Amino acid sequence: MTNSVATQPRYDISFLSEQDRYLFNEGNHYRMYDKLGAHLTTADGEPGLCFGVWAPNAREVTVMGSFNDWNPRSHALQSRGSSGIWEGFVPGVGKGALYKFHIISEHHGYVADKADPFGVYHEKPPRTASVAWDLDYQWNDQDWMNQRHGRHSLHAPISTYEVHIGSWMRPDGQPLSYSDMAPLLADYVQRLGFTHVEFLPIMEHPFYGSWGYQTTGYFAPTSRYGTPQDFMYLIDYLHQRGIGVILDWVPSHFPSDGHGLAYFDGTHLFEHADWRKGFHPDWNTYIFNYGRNEVRSFLLSSAMFWLEKYHADGLRVDAVASMLYLDYSRRAGEWIPNQYGGRENLEAIDFLRTFNTQAYKEHPDIQTIAEESTAWPMVSRPIYVGGLGFGMKWDMGWMHDTLLYFSQNPIHRKYHHNQLTFRMLYGFTENFVLPLSHDEVVHGKGSILGKMPGDEWQRFANLRLLYGYMFGQPGKKLLFMGNEFGQVREWTHDASLEWWVLQYPFHRGVQFWVEQLNRVYREQPALHELDNDPAGFEWLDANDGENSVLSFLRKSKNEREIMLVIYNFTPVPRLKYRVGVPSGGYWRELLNSDAQDYGGSNLGNGGGASAEHVTAHGRPYSLSLTLPPLGALFLKRE
Repeated sequence: MTNSVATQPRYDISFLSEQDRYLFNEGNHYRMYDKLGAHLTTADGEPGLCFGVWAPNAREVTVMGSFNDWNPRSHALQSRGSSGIWEGFVPGVGKGALYKFHIISEHHGYVADKADPFGVYHEKPPRTASVAWDLDYQWNDQDWMNQRHGRHSLHAPISTYEVHIGSWMRPDGQPLSYSDMAPLLADYVQRLGFTHVEFLPIMEHPFYGSWGYQTTGYFAPTSRYGTPQDFMYLIDYLHQRGIGVILDWVPSHFPSDGHGLAYFDGTHLFEHADWRKGFHPDWNTYIFNYGRNEVRSFLLSSAMFWLEKYHADGLRVDAVASMLYLDYSRRAGEWIPNQYGGRENLEAIDFLRTFNTQAYKEHPDIQTIAEESTAWPMVSRPIYVGGLGFGMKWDMGWMHDTLLYFSQNPIHRKYHHNQLTFRMLYGFTENFVLPLSHDEVVHGKGSILGKMPGDEWQRFANLRLLYGYMFGQPGKKLLFMGNEFGQVREWTHDASLEWWVLQYPFHRGVQFWVEQLNRVYREQPALHELDNDPAGFEWLDANDGENSVLSFLRKSKNEREIMLVIYNFTPVPRLKYRVGVPSGGYWRELLNSDAQDYGGSNLGNGGGASAEHVTAHGRPYSLSLTLPPLGALFLKRE
């Protein structure tokens, strides 16, 4: 390291007002992306870049890049006093310039070259420099933006297709670009009837194998697939086709890569200094210091950035449980109790409530969704009643119990019947999403199809039954890519989905079944309108474990809109199975998972059945039905 003094800037311009600095230091600045980072501007008529970075424990900060031969002594930034922010204007530098911040710390002689925490574009990994860029884009999704409030209502059908961009489809062995993916993904999602796409984290990440969950660029889509404008085009295109876009967001932890946030200015700046609160043992990553005001401003600005600059329709927040509990995945002595002696992370709770408050205040037509795997109460309930303020929560308990049940040989399922019925004891305590996500097809778990028992016919029948069970249950839906056509092998991030299996009838049948489930789910108010209201669900028979049969009613706000859903979880057909219904008349069979079109044996009820004046299950009328083997039936009163 040279001891010479870095060249001071000729211009002293600032993007920061005194109010900006005050709000940032107070933890209440939610748009710092407009202030820090690299911004194209002019000074005295001369174009250039204004750089800004938060490094309160630095003795000196310079900016180096492709414009000064990466000389760390060329362009010094100026300290903005007690705010901890450094700024400077470099003339003659424009869009596309590569840069990093060279930080000389006050502590321990620490020197580091850091990517821009507020950078909106970074070099394609494994290179790590930031790229000066603008976010100019002409959006064409006004129709969608005007109507999306209704699309995100808890009364609306929400069926989400979860996608990892790099491995969805690789026509030439390489991942699709954002722009090339747009029409292909829109066509496919629209054909299958999903209402939303949820992308695994697209924020810049150095380790591809983290699938984006080890984020370094909290304001930049990964450059692996194109520019920021290319990603805007992808979202814009999906919106124009009537498809919502949810982004996976990771404020729970970040990686230790040298160019990233870790030990940023020679101190534990973004992460908590005590390893018992600042280091995640499962992922070898750092945990944000939610009690530090500027860190809160940073994270809240990141959330707002994606909602505002990229028109995201929602944020799915990863690993919320790891944020809520101080002893998450820690043994005794490896964690610090809160001020009251408890295990709850009070600072993280406050941060999450602030995040949800501000997100919905600024964008009341979006949804925030928590991936939270414990029994923490009121995750998706308003803050004013003591909740965390999320709009929805993944039902991890449903996913676990259901997959455990389906893995059983049908002959033994009668002993596990409670794994199907237990969910309805808590089913309306939150606004639930039912996920069959990427987490269930990785780390040796195999594919969803691979979890199904029996011979080939039974495995596919079980898979169709699983999806029928998912779509009949109260709650919004989420399927990871490949699940919809019965991918055979476990998902891998560096290879395409097995699109070639669609040459086989069973796989095409599953795909067509998902398409029809989505269609009926969207078209029938009884299947979505009261997803989160106990008035929309009524058991007919929860207790026929001996036959492994479940039956219930789904209802809409209109009392005449009633759907009967009934499942046979064994490969034995149930003939003349009587089930009570609330009224007479003809009940039309809208869906039968055993239909020949889906790869089934075509056993059913000839399109429907008429109710008889015979009491059953406490109802004055009943239907005598043929329940197909490993079959799901959806019948609607006409």
